[in-house]
Amino acid sequence: MTRKQRRLDRQFESLERLIPALSGPLRALRGKGWILLRVPLAIIFIAGGFLAFLPFLGVWMLPFGLLLLAVDLPFLQGPMSVLMIRARRRIDKWKHWWRGRRV
Repeated sequence: MTRKQRRLDRQFESLERLIPALSGPLRALRGKGWILLRVPLAIIFIAGGFLAFLPFLGVWMLPFGLLLLAVDLPFLQGPMSVLMIRARRRIDKWKHWWRGRRV
């Protein structure tokens, strides 16, 4: 397992800790035998992300689809793990700012 793969796995694990309901499905989808389901599902999520103006679909689908696609495409693993780390840090800063503002 390469450094990029380990880093992406850690990001998936942090996402599973953040949203425990996704833990089972994410672990199953990352399995080796699920490529035939994972790639079309990732493409559907990415397409749904571009249709964010519809009620259920939203921008949240785009990064999720890219994360699923990064499991199979090594050139996406590095950039996606970096984006996940930056997003988590930005959310933490926003939470800290919001708590300080409310006091």
